Amino acid sequence: MSYIEIRGLSKRFGSNIVLDNVDMDIEKGDVIALIGPSGTGKSTLLRCLNLLERPESGTVTIEGRRYDLTTRNSKEINELRSHTEMVFQQFNLFRQRTALANVMEGLTVVKGMDEKTAQETALYHLRKVGMEDRLFHYPKHLSGGQQQRVAIARALAMDPLLLLMDEPTSALDPELVGEVLQTVRSAAQEGNTILLVTHEMPFVRSVAKRVIFLENGKIVADGTAKDIFEHPSNERLRRFLININMLETGEYAT
Repeated sequence: MSYIEIRGLSKRFGSNIVLDNVDMDIEKGDVIALIGPSGTGKSTLLRCLNLLERPESGTVTIEGRRYDLTTRNSKEINELRSHTEMVFQQFNLFRQRTALANVMEGLTVVKGMDEKTAQETALYHLRKVGMEDRLFHYPKHLSGGQQQRVAIARALAMDPLLLLMDEPTSALDPELVGEVLQTVRSAAQEGNTILLVTHEMPFVRSVAKRVIFLENGKIVADGTAKDIFEHPSNERLRRFLININMLETGEYAT
C-alpha cells in the first residue's frame, strides 16, 4: 500500500466534468507537480483532497486510514484536514494578525498547543523561510513574496502528511517569484510530501520527483520529470510542452 492512495475521484460543475475517476498513488517524500492546460482540474483536485470542494465520488487513504471524500461527517472532515495543509494563490493570511500570530493560530486552535510551545514552533518555521525579521509585521506591510513565505511557514508548522500547493507564485510580481520558489525547494529537500500545481516549468524540471499531466479531468501522462519533458509519452503532452516553450519566446505552436 502506498503512503497516500487516491481512488475514483470525480468532480463536476453542472454538466462540466472536471475530474473523471482519477486514481493516484503518492509515496512519502514525493514531490509531485500537476501540469496541464488551464481548466483541466488541477486546482480542483487539490481542493477536493482538502474538502474545500466536495466531489461526486472518491476516497483518499493516508497511512492506512481511508476517508470518503463525499463525507459530511464533521469529525472525518476535520481529521482529514489535520493531515493536509493548503498553500493558496492569494496567501489567505489573517489581516489583523502579525506574521508570528498567523503561524501560531492553527497551532493553538487546531493542535491545542500552549502559547509558549506554539510560539517556539512558529518562530522555528518563520526562521526557516527567512522571515525572522518580520515577525511582528502585519500582512499589509509585507510584500507578496513575504506573505507567501509566511503562508508556507504556517502550513509547514502544522506538520502535515501532505502539503498541497495551488500555484503559489501566480499572484506574485515576477521579481518576487524566485524567493517563494526557493522556499518551496527547501521544503521539498527536507522530505515533505508535496502535491503542487504550478506553471513554472523550469522549477518543475528541477524539483519534482514526478510530473502528472492532466487533461479533460484525466491523467494522460505520469512519470519522472526527465521522462515527461524529454520523452513525452503522447502527442497531446508533446504539443502542450511545445506551446509552453514557445510562449516563453512569444511564439505559438500551430
